[in-house]
Amino acid sequence: MTQTIENKAYAAPPPPGKPRLLDEVRRTIRLNHYSRRTEKTYVFWIRQFILHQGKRHPKDMGARELSDYLSWLATDRNVAAATQNQALSALLFLYKRVLGIELPWMDDMVRAKRPVRLPTVLNEAEMRGLLAQLHGGAWLMASLLYGAGLRQKECLQLRVKDIDFAYRQLFIRDAKGGKDRVSILPESVVQPLQEHLGRVRALHGRDLATGHGEVSLPRALARKYP
Repeated sequence: MTQTIENKAYAAPPPPGKPRLLDEVRRTIRLNHYSRRTEKTYVFWIRQFILHQGKRHPKDMGARELSDYLSWLATDRNVAAATQNQALSALLFLYKRVLGIELPWMDDMVRAKRPVRLPTVLNEAEMRGLLAQLHGGAWLMASLLYGAGLRQKECLQLRVKDIDFAYRQLFIRDAKGGKDRVSILPESVVQPLQEHLGRVRALHGRDLATGHGEVSLPRALARKYP
């Protein structure tokens, strides 16, 4: 599927032995230890930029085309300021880190307006009412997000080894900025989480018995521990 999408972004294939541009982007991102979510986001915006400019190679374009594209996002697509900044970061990474091209600052770029908004924070009673409407895995995840202060991705990537029931702690690995941290394990989720792990252990056992039971490993660990 990925190969099909990438083929659409270029009019002609690269010379033999030369990696495709988006593959080079991914390689550079991983060399800089950016998160997988950042990689996905950057590749998306770079592909969109190429398609918007008629599938021209970024080396054949420069600050003017980049400024025109970002202005188009703000004026025609009416994107939020954060979205425009996201696209800008991806394209600056492409030119500076991947292509080795320094671009002059684009003063003529139309900036999306950043509205000033007050955050909406649920109080304890409202949060209890919300959790009361959830059940099973959804309740467990929402309780961890709220009680342990986890981001969604951090919750989804929790591993058994990172849960310390004795000290009521969670070890968050490779969080935002590539940093680790420790958070609390709420008392209310201890028993439901232990029951969940029991079900997962049984499911994992059945997977292993049928020749499956794979798990995602970061970086080179998949080769080190096949």
